[in-house]
Amino acid sequence: MILGVCEWLSYKLGYRVGMIRLAFLIAALFFGTGVGVYLILWIIKTLLN
Repeated sequence: MILGVCEWLSYKLGYRVGMIRLAFLIAALFFGTGVGVYLILWIIKTLLN
């Protein structure tokens, strides 16, 4: 995605980047929470760096 959250999260959790991107896509399309969670994680990533 745009802000590098998926790559950062895959490094932290040990999962593949593609799987995390797919999870965000599914969460955004079916549950409507993917975008909000993505922005919250971006803020956390920015504050930790």
